[in-house]
Amino acid sequence: MCALYIGIMSGTSLDGIDIALSRFNPELQHADCLDALCLSIPDDLKEQLLSLCTPAGNELVRAGQAGNRWASIAADGVQQLLQRNRLTPSDICAIGSHGQTIRHHPELGFSTQIGAPALLAERSGINVISDFRSRDLAAGGEGAPLVPAFHNWLLSDPKQTRTLINIGGFANLTIMRPNQPPEGFDSGPGNALMDSWIKQHKGVEFDQSGDWARQGQVIPELLQAALSDPYFSRMGPKSTGREHFNPIWLNGYLNRLQNTALAVDVQATLLTLTAQSIADSVKRAASDSTAVYICGGGARNTLLLEQLQSLLAQQKVETTQVLGVDPDWMEAIAFAWLAWRFEERLASNLPSVTGAKGERVLGALYPA
Repeated sequence: MCALYIGIMSGTSLDGIDIALSRFNPELQHADCLDALCLSIPDDLKEQLLSLCTPAGNELVRAGQAGNRWASIAADGVQQLLQRNRLTPSDICAIGSHGQTIRHHPELGFSTQIGAPALLAERSGINVISDFRSRDLAAGGEGAPLVPAFHNWLLSDPKQTRTLINIGGFANLTIMRPNQPPEGFDSGPGNALMDSWIKQHKGVEFDQSGDWARQGQVIPELLQAALSDPYFSRMGPKSTGREHFNPIWLNGYLNRLQNTALAVDVQATLLTLTAQSIADSVKRAASDSTAVYICGGGARNTLLLEQLQSLLAQQKVETTQVLGVDPDWMEAIAFAWLAWRFEERLASNLPSVTGAKGERVLGALYPA
């Protein structure tokens, strides 16, 4: 019987489509990432995906076309992964595909991911498990964040309280205490606002290592105004996305400064906003944590990690690499794990994280 799973993840930062080949050992609660790759998203498709995050005309057609393109790119990546590992589709149990989130409205009971899972199954010749959020939403949950269940399965410690922070476009926390249900929630923006701002002013996709932000000065009134957003003071379960934190949200605060802010200073402030909102969340929800581990694209932002360590001086801030998990591939492995859980008909949501009425098997099957 096959024992290999492929996870595909494309996050809100739109920095690429991550694909991970994984194997799981339930007895040892261990995951092996055997190989992984990241496919770039063409600029025009990235713009289409971003535009679908806000209301506009002809959305259904545009979403359908963008989803098909996304699936075609992902299918090509799966083929590359199989070829370089000398595998065939029959060697893979299933693909866990998150797709691309374009709307997330748990307050309205839905979350929309596009990614044409049927086309992905057809192109790859492998069963595809997708639509992981809907079942949790149907049970009264937020449908997000999903990865804390995997974090807890893989990285919890019987003697130590750990906090794992995934910093993608948005940041989510997983708090793992010995012999207690894990907690988790979205703390707020991760890279999304910073990426959008530097793209607007520098024409690049992200601020490498936080180098541009390092040249600026934090604008105290902008930082405090942004942190006054009610989302930051809410307790979990909670989740967020571009529906809330977006350029329009930022411009509302910038307009109060009457356009006197330097672009580089705004970038520095946005980085500190991410660091401060994460640190505040850790202090409020995980003051007993003894270690903080970072994964996701934010793990590459040197200045962000420096600020987090400064703000969380009582805790050691490191990436998940020290735990044996490459921070770049954590989420892709998580979606392979979600596919494995579906195949085994095992629950993979955490009611203590999402607020659902109970544990549920997540996902929908698209047979090859």
